[in-house]
Amino acid sequence: MIKLLSLTLSLCISAVLFAQQQHNLIIDTKNPIAEVSPTMWGVFFEDINFAADGGIYAELVKNRSFEFRNPMQGWRTVGLSMDKGEALVINRQAEVSSNFRFMRINLANKKEPCGIQNEGFRGMGIKAGENYNFYIQAKTADKNMGMQLELIDENKEVIASASYQQFTNEWQEHHVSFKAGKTVEKAQLKVLFTGEGIIDIDMISLFPENTWKMRPKGLRADLVALLDSLHPGFVRFPGGCIVEGYDLENRYQWKKTVGPIEDRTVIKSRWMDEFRHRMAPDYYQSYGVGFYEYFLLSEDLKAQPLPILNCGMACQYNSKEVCQMDEIGPYIQDALDLIEFANGTTTSTWGKLRADMGHPEPFNLKYLGIGNEQWGPQYVERFIEFQKTLKDQHPEIVLIAASGPTPDERSEYLWTELTKLKAEILDEHYYKDPNWFYTNTTRYDSFDRNGPKVFAGEYASHTKGGNAPESRNNWEAALSEAAFMTGLERNADVVVMTAYAPLFAHKEAWQWNPDMIWFDNLQAMPTPNYYVQQIFSLNMGDRVLPITENNLPLSGQNSLYSSVTIDDSKKELLIKLVNSSNEKKAVNLKINGAKINSKSVMSMETLSSDLDTFNEVGGGNNFEKEVSQIALKSKLLTFDLAPLSVNVVKITLSK
Repeated sequence: MIKLLSLTLSLCISAVLFAQQQHNLIIDTKNPIAEVSPTMWGVFFEDINFAADGGIYAELVKNRSFEFRNPMQGWRTVGLSMDKGEALVINRQAEVSSNFRFMRINLANKKEPCGIQNEGFRGMGIKAGENYNFYIQAKTADKNMGMQLELIDENKEVIASASYQQFTNEWQEHHVSFKAGKTVEKAQLKVLFTGEGIIDIDMISLFPENTWKMRPKGLRADLVALLDSLHPGFVRFPGGCIVEGYDLENRYQWKKTVGPIEDRTVIKSRWMDEFRHRMAPDYYQSYGVGFYEYFLLSEDLKAQPLPILNCGMACQYNSKEVCQMDEIGPYIQDALDLIEFANGTTTSTWGKLRADMGHPEPFNLKYLGIGNEQWGPQYVERFIEFQKTLKDQHPEIVLIAASGPTPDERSEYLWTELTKLKAEILDEHYYKDPNWFYTNTTRYDSFDRNGPKVFAGEYASHTKGGNAPESRNNWEAALSEAAFMTGLERNADVVVMTAYAPLFAHKEAWQWNPDMIWFDNLQAMPTPNYYVQQIFSLNMGDRVLPITENNLPLSGQNSLYSSVTIDDSKKELLIKLVNSSNEKKAVNLKINGAKINSKSVMSMETLSSDLDTFNEVGGGNNFEKEVSQIALKSKLLTFDLAPLSVNVVKITLSK
């Protein structure tokens, strides 16, 4: 009995000593590992989860030009009948190749306004006191034809209205502005006409006046502001799988997304019917956000634009369709023309179009992705043709090659073959469970420093497996991503670009889960994954420094992960520390080769929570940063890491 008590006491003492174990970490400021690329932390935009139409594009009217397969989808008639008039959708495809439908309303009753009503994208988010701009293209021979506009709430009460009566007998855009008197998440728009006769209408549109940078017909301000707060180094666009298309006919073709908005070709979304549990029969791409808008967004964010182009291959998970090799020319020409659109002079064909759209200065394109998640020898032979032509005519453009949809034997094959071709950057994607992210923090430690660089182009931790509806953006996922990101940063001489994916999701219209920013028609809510990305992107630094415990990089020993950079201009150390355990960790930090004294500014920002905690749109933020000061004792920095925490320690070095 005495031996048993002694053993129990010994185990208890050992447990206490283990809990109080001091972690002695050393930073070497004199021997930097690598320089950090300015493009290290970026964002990836794809029109999935209604991220464009119904999302970042501030347009509130769905199917504004009657171009959906069902031209009345999103619309219904109001007050029209046999004796009051009728509405017809006119198809003029023989005359025009894009936007070939318009509506003709024949009014037979002068007394009651009649017309159409639009439901918006799961409703229209309207805010009290804000101005809204309505646009319509119309023509009529009836000089007495008038229009009444009404925004109505869920109870059909009018919350805003306006009238207009200046139509002509030629196609012309007309503009009406009015102010909303009530905040409504799911408003609808009525477009009613008075008079007797025929009026033709098209491109019916409603935007908030308060768009990003107050640009008419622009982007949703709150969503872009969240991107701006990340300070991204690049913006990858427009995808993703929509670049590939289900088949080549429905691939993303950038030339159809530029020029006047009314001339852009509407197509069905790649994500309309991809997932049976999240069918979206009303998901189309209006291309109101096209390549010009993506370039402009990148410029606004002070980020490098990174367009991805189709390489003559559709999605290999779906149709597996490829163009023949002797027909690859137009795909390569699209790439050449895109470079001209972005960088060409205003006297060039595509540079002139950019200037005509309002941007005579070049966008300074430096990077171009060839394909998305392609694999196999068929991709290699197509990449060879792109590389040969583009490097011959534009050696200044860095080409990014695909390495398949996930790290596996397909990826290994591409790494081998594309390394032989001296590919510059390879795009890796990983949608994995949290354990994969923890165990792969050393993934790039052994990569060839003289081989292609790495673009971690799409990654996200999935707590319940691939795209499961219950796979939430919780702290468990974000914490594992933070650990993985320390490994990306430690290997900044190999990894030069990274991006979480997908970026946006409408809470009622999503197809893929998890996502970094969730929103409804009125507001947006960043996830813990967003705040982890922000900690790294706002504390990037210029050079990577080694941090070790027992002469080993901190990459998971005792559930600790770390990377360190130095901001040379600010003379500031930026130390990221992740504690993935349920226990507090006591740290003694020694910094070799740098002066630190009591006058140095030393602080720590911390994110921590329970593993299953997440944010909901309309709720509070469960991931506010805690800021604390750090003590200097006997030339050591001493502090505790909270359980399940992501931390950045900031230390200003003495001169």
